[in-house]
Amino acid sequence: MDAIQTSDYASRLIAAHGDSAIIEVSAKMRECEAAGNEAEAADWGRVRDTIHRMRGPRQK
Repeated sequence: MDAIQTSDYASRLIAAHGDSAIIEVSAKMRECEAAGNEAEAADWGRVRDTIHRMRGPRQK
């Protein structure tokens, strides 16, 4: 998955799931790891990292 696709997935997940988008992505990543699909798990990990960057630092 390239950077554009990663950003697109992250944006869509945030729009669809809001604050729980990171939970959805983490679950997908764990499912892929459990199934032995390391390449797909790595893709989901990049999506998770992109969501973190899009959300920015936590505000108090």
